[in-house]
Amino acid sequence: MTKSFLIKYGEIGVKGKNRHRFEEALRTDIDRRLKKCEGTFRVTREHGRLYVEGLTDFDFNEVVDALKKCFGITHICPMVSVEDKEIHRVLAVLTQHMKEELGDRSFTFKVFAKRSDKEYPMTSPEICREAGEYILTEMPNAKVDVVSPEIKVYVEIRKKAYAYITSIRGLGGMPLGTSGKAMLLLSGGIDSPVAGYMMAKRGIRLEAVYFHAPPYTSDRAKQKVVDLAKIVSEYAGPIRLHIVNFTDIQLAIYEKCPHDELTIIMRRYMMEIAERIGEEEDCQALITGESVGQVASQTIYSLVTTNEVCKMPVFRPLIAFDKQEIIELSQKINAYETSILPFEDCCTIFVATHPVTKPRLEQIKKSEQNLVGTVEEMVEAAIREKEVVDISS
Repeated sequence: MTKSFLIKYGEIGVKGKNRHRFEEALRTDIDRRLKKCEGTFRVTREHGRLYVEGLTDFDFNEVVDALKKCFGITHICPMVSVEDKEIHRVLAVLTQHMKEELGDRSFTFKVFAKRSDKEYPMTSPEICREAGEYILTEMPNAKVDVVSPEIKVYVEIRKKAYAYITSIRGLGGMPLGTSGKAMLLLSGGIDSPVAGYMMAKRGIRLEAVYFHAPPYTSDRAKQKVVDLAKIVSEYAGPIRLHIVNFTDIQLAIYEKCPHDELTIIMRRYMMEIAERIGEEEDCQALITGESVGQVASQTIYSLVTTNEVCKMPVFRPLIAFDKQEIIELSQKINAYETSILPFEDCCTIFVATHPVTKPRLEQIKKSEQNLVGTVEEMVEAAIREKEVVDISS
């Protein structure tokens, strides 16, 4: 009897001829995460299932916590496996597992069987009946309830026999690295870490860029963003964080452009720089934490004007979320308490008293002409002199 885990996935199952690629990406990510856990494990694939087998003693909760942060997994099922598939041998192991998990308490149950080994001498309904009778005999505290059972008992007959009664919810989504790579504009706020998490859930690997403005933003503000990137990396895997000194560019915009347009013009330069760094790092898109109407720079007019500087698609996974929904997601990934630390980022510096909410692209471009011959070298220097921090959980 081996204590191990059955790993179930969702969307991967409809990938047709490419399914093996997604399964292998998920297997690789599981393996990477388990290497950080105490113990030795073997991760294998078999006909629409992945299995994690503990080859040595391990900390159950540590392993489950690691698997619960792995995108692509819908359910984590602690199970027992049996090489000898003779039905009474399987059921003996199953009931011993149930006694260990449930103790002496009374419970209702229903058996579900899946026979992938078509040469097995019993059909799925026959396995269910045999298992039900066996459990009732061995566990007097059990009763059958086929409508609303407290315990669902699963028996699968494959190359081995597998049995489990517990199903722990996973994050779902797609395995990391199966959807390309994108550059996240990461600030010290609540929204952008959540946006990065959501796009990583769709299989996108993340790079990140943070715009620092010393002395107006402190080293503590920069460390806050590094800490947020580390939190996101617990789900998204390793992240390369590009820290760009934005002070000179920001001061030039402040001195030479209308103050009600400061935020829009600043955002346009941020997007341009993020895209250029993204191109260097083989990213296919940008990611921001913007939500329509949340602030002046996030009206639909402002977003259209900001987008104009980009050739890459800009993903905004929070676009239709209200603030409370974003906060709840931030709390779910344990980023909220870090995000609300009172260290300002450059987006909160030099904020206009009455920012324009319906900017016209022609007017913005006209204002940007004031920067010609001034900002180009600043942009080049900012990209050339950026600090790079490799972050992993």
